[in-house]
Amino acid sequence: MEHYLDNSATTAVSKAAADKAYHIMRECFGNPSSLHSKGIEAEHELKAARAAVSRALCASPEEIFFTSGGTEANNLALFGAAYAKRRSGNKLVISAVEHSSVLEAARRLGEEGFCVELIAPRSNGAVSPEDIFNAVDEKTVLVSIMTVNNETGAIMPVADCFEAAREKNPRVICHTDAVQAFGKLDLRVKALGADLLSVSGHKVHAPKGVGALFVKKGVRLVPRQYGGEQEKKLRPGTEALPSIAALGAACAEFDTAGNMKRIGELNAYARQELLKIDGVVVNSPDNALPYVLNISAGRVRSETMLHFLGEREIYVSSGSACAKGKPSHVLSALGLKGQRADSALRISFSKHNSRDDVDALAAAIAEGLRTLAHR
Repeated sequence: MEHYLDNSATTAVSKAAADKAYHIMRECFGNPSSLHSKGIEAEHELKAARAAVSRALCASPEEIFFTSGGTEANNLALFGAAYAKRRSGNKLVISAVEHSSVLEAARRLGEEGFCVELIAPRSNGAVSPEDIFNAVDEKTVLVSIMTVNNETGAIMPVADCFEAAREKNPRVICHTDAVQAFGKLDLRVKALGADLLSVSGHKVHAPKGVGALFVKKGVRLVPRQYGGEQEKKLRPGTEALPSIAALGAACAEFDTAGNMKRIGELNAYARQELLKIDGVVVNSPDNALPYVLNISAGRVRSETMLHFLGEREIYVSSGSACAKGKPSHVLSALGLKGQRADSALRISFSKHNSRDDVDALAAAIAEGLRTLAHR
């Protein structure tokens, strides 16, 4: 029996989302820009999906722009805002524990002459608003702080960070990568103080290859690509309607409060069972998003343990799937080194997980520590 506990990497597509995608591909396959009835039917589906995403963020449908995923949304946010504001400043303030799609975009902007300041988290795994306040100056054009860290589950005080940034510089653009928070936390863009917010479909039981960027009304971004009228010319190209409509269907299934309660209980049970194993320590903060649990089992390297678990059809990861096994910059920023960093495992839950998955994982890790540590 499989035990899939790598939901921060990707999730299984829900039946409702898959059915919607199939319906669009087979029945409602018109181009949303076409003026005939088939195109108008497709346009209605596009509008419905946009409305579903906007409701999940308490935003206006006109503020939602579809992308190919979280990576493109993050790149569009960073490059688009930096280029649009270039005449007024050249400094970017970014947390040091962002997803690679933010850090690599910031690195590239640094090569183009922008000044990038990375803000390390405090000991609780979260970035401090005080540190953001101290970093922002009159030349700062963009602040980017993720809502939830994808490796530890640390919840960032995004609203407080953005408030601190604007206290120092009211003109700064504030972006949050909410990929790991979407559908899990009660996200309200106004309460967050976000000008830009990125989400991804395949983390919330929609297909891979679709995401969205919230752009607050009045915020200007420079497009990254050109060649069409779609998405108000900010993200031109014929819309991937099957995936977009499937994302809308997945949003309609969100049960944020109910799932948070159940996953919270499952996370507490997992911590209890895993900490019974000699050598296991928890790296996630106590108040982390319960969907993510990062642990270390110091006597066995992550890669070795991952193969051992995989042979037993138990699936976790050693960190961000996008890192492809490279050392975790998140754990490094938290000051975790040596065996603790080398043996880190990320367990990530979805609404489909149960105590049976946790029991299987705990038993396999205990077995692995007994056998692998002596090889």
